[in-house]
Amino acid sequence: MAGFADRLHQAISSIGTPALVGLDPRFDQLPAEIVKRAEANSSDPLDIQAAAFEEFCKRIIDVVAPLVPAVKPQSAFFEQIGPAGVLALQRVNQHARRAGLIVICDAKRGDIGSTAEAYAEAYLAGEDPNAAPFAADALTVNPYLGRDTLMPFIQKSKERGAGIYVLVRTSNPEAGSFQDHQQDQQRLYEKVAATIEEQAAEDAAANSSEYGCVGAVVGATYPQELTELRQKMPHVPLLIPGYGAQGGGAGDVAAAFTASGFGALINSSRGINFAYLREPYKTQFPQSQWEQAIEQATLDMIEDIASQTPAGALRS
Repeated sequence: MAGFADRLHQAISSIGTPALVGLDPRFDQLPAEIVKRAEANSSDPLDIQAAAFEEFCKRIIDVVAPLVPAVKPQSAFFEQIGPAGVLALQRVNQHARRAGLIVICDAKRGDIGSTAEAYAEAYLAGEDPNAAPFAADALTVNPYLGRDTLMPFIQKSKERGAGIYVLVRTSNPEAGSFQDHQQDQQRLYEKVAATIEEQAAEDAAANSSEYGCVGAVVGATYPQELTELRQKMPHVPLLIPGYGAQGGGAGDVAAAFTASGFGALINSSRGINFAYLREPYKTQFPQSQWEQAIEQATLDMIEDIASQTPAGALRS
């Protein structure tokens, strides 16, 4: 069975970019044609939203599948509309897997014992998309409960060729209020990073791989910490939010990569999903061509990353 990191790097190498498209559907920003179609098929507001979210995300997947290696559906936007939304998330994940994409489900789960095992069983399909209901290759995990919250997810990842991305230094403005807490000259996020590196290095050695199945979430909005953490976690694949709409630029994430362009995925969600609502794409494309706007925004992101980071080496 191929490990997650090896499968991910094969996908990145094949497509030639580490760009990651997040799927964050917001009902009030969806194209009118999608909303009207959903309204024509149901009178229930939650069913309407779920149907619209599903169509919107599937069509984004169809646009970006030839361009990027992976997508990151945000579970919360689907969960907020109840059971219909959860089913829509499942179908979106399955659609992305059929399109050949790596699926990182952004659900930020974190618990202990049998509860953590249940979350892992539900999400982490790994190499076989039919191995778990939500069909994800990888899952974001919150480590706040301690090392034992990670172990069931790590074990399931090893069994199925899946992966996890553990929150280390997140991109939100108040991240430091907890993550910067210092004890014995070590910040909390550095303690988490050391634990993750230990687990990733062990898995990498077992699979004769450069990286392990345990990744880290490190925000583009903290470039200095990103540089330091990349050095502290040489065996850890990185997932980097904060690019684009949250203010991070491609130059801020250059330190995440090896000279050959591997080691990280750079995520953009709103900047891609709703490109047709912002300039310059709003002027270039009428709303009826919203898919073309998304395609162009994705291509622009890919070019930006290639021109300002070592990931440009993936094109050679």
